[in-house]
Amino acid sequence: MPAKKSKIFVLDTNVILHDSSCINHFQENDIVIPITVLEELDHFKTGNQTLNFHAREFLRLLDDLSGDKLFDGGIPIGPEQGKISIKLDVEMHPDLAMNFSSKIPDHRILNIAYHLSKKMPSRQIILVTKDVNLRMKAKAAGLLAEDYTTDHVRDISTLYKGHRRIDNTPDEMMNMLFQSPFEIDPAKDFPAEFPVSNEYFILRNHHHSALATYNAFIERIIRIDKNPAYGIVPRNAEQTFVLDALMNPDIKLVTITGKAGTGKTLLALAAALEKRKNYTQIFMARPVVPLSNKDIGFLPGDIQSKLDPYMQPLYDNLGVIRNQFPESSSKHQKIKDMLDQQKLVIAPLSYIRGRSLVKIFFIVDEAQNLTPHEVKTIITRAGDGTKLVFTGDIFQIDHPYLNLESNGLSYLIDRMHGQKIYAHINLEKGERSELADIASTLL
Repeated sequence: MPAKKSKIFVLDTNVILHDSSCINHFQENDIVIPITVLEELDHFKTGNQTLNFHAREFLRLLDDLSGDKLFDGGIPIGPEQGKISIKLDVEMHPDLAMNFSSKIPDHRILNIAYHLSKKMPSRQIILVTKDVNLRMKAKAAGLLAEDYTTDHVRDISTLYKGHRRIDNTPDEMMNMLFQSPFEIDPAKDFPAEFPVSNEYFILRNHHHSALATYNAFIERIIRIDKNPAYGIVPRNAEQTFVLDALMNPDIKLVTITGKAGTGKTLLALAAALEKRKNYTQIFMARPVVPLSNKDIGFLPGDIQSKLDPYMQPLYDNLGVIRNQFPESSSKHQKIKDMLDQQKLVIAPLSYIRGRSLVKIFFIVDEAQNLTPHEVKTIITRAGDGTKLVFTGDIFQIDHPYLNLESNGLSYLIDRMHGQKIYAHINLEKGERSELADIASTLL
């Protein structure tokens, strides 16, 4: 039986800007880089954004592989891997010329893939791009096209939610949660699948109900109570779980997902203020124009006017907490003092990314607009005493090249659940108002 021929993957620029190590993830298959991609990467070489890092890193990697064969047949990427080559532009194929202008970079990349498919009909040519529009154009031209899925969550429907409701909990177990030491051993007749670290439960039977969590450090399910944070009282079981995770010093990484109005950012900020004495600073950040060709400097106005529209939701949540207290109260004044002294910092993520994260309560809002690499970069910068909180709604993604399966927040939840120092809670019940809840669900 003849050996199966390897595939040829033609990479778009956005794949490299998403993951500069992408060429190492195609096994024995060959990779083609159109010269147009190198031209586009040249525009991204300078800057401090993640995409600038990826552009520089890929070009360095390509330079390390450089050889006489890079433009003629290709050179091996590594052991048990295929070859990589660069293809120069060629005249627009007659089959494409009528519909696709050669002045558009995407069309020149498409043209290279099309020429390869005609030149090597026995090989499977696949255009890899995160641009859904380019994938559609490729398919219209009869080419195979795929998204780059190496860091995708495989099945979003099974994504970990962080909490479960368990009915028919035995009275004996329920009673143990209300008697000191307020814990039960999950290895003994727990009426459900064994819990993972920091998983939360609503335990119920015909007589009682209780909120609990599995503490993996002591290997016990312990009861939790509804505790407020800086004047914010949890309104439902899910919010109680969130505050418990946020104020637990053993949990260093927390993710909170949910639709608008569920209280994600408000609870995170309230917990940070409640525990402020344990940290030197509180950082609140959000991506401004995630993975865009233009950063904030291209927007009109001075720096403050550029930032205000993006940071205002964070200030709004801060205002909700502050306005609970009279202006004369110490808690109201404390928030103002923290802002003035930069003990509480609200800024775009790009302005904070390069800072040292030691003993900081760091809240990253709108984390669904981050790539997996950006999330990893933030977490790997965490020093001693730092707590990281990522909040977002994976169903409301603004990033042009991310979706439910490929965004950094989904990726983080999928990879981290079960770790002792990690907790995740998905908030399902809206608490902003009845109108907001209905609109978020139906519109």
